[in-house]
Amino acid sequence: MTGDPSKFSSLKLKNEGFVTYGDNNKGRILGHGNIGNSSSSTLIENVLLVEGLKHNLLSISQLSDKGFKIEFDNTCCLICDK
Repeated sequence: MTGDPSKFSSLKLKNEGFVTYGDNNKGRILGHGNIGNSSSSTLIENVLLVEGLKHNLLSISQLSDKGFKIEFDNTCCLICDK
């Protein structure tokens, strides 16, 4: 999820309801699309555009389900494509 429409390589604007955050506050979903480049391996699909979201949020479990390999150490996170 992101609040910045300039991050998208393709974006479909559509009122799609709300997301609920961990503190039970809600954010309005303004649309969804892809971030990255489809001609390379850096495409992240079905990213939500959420009104007023100040930070980009990335779901590690969703990336893992799509075949990405995720590695953590004490200073960084490495995400590798399939």
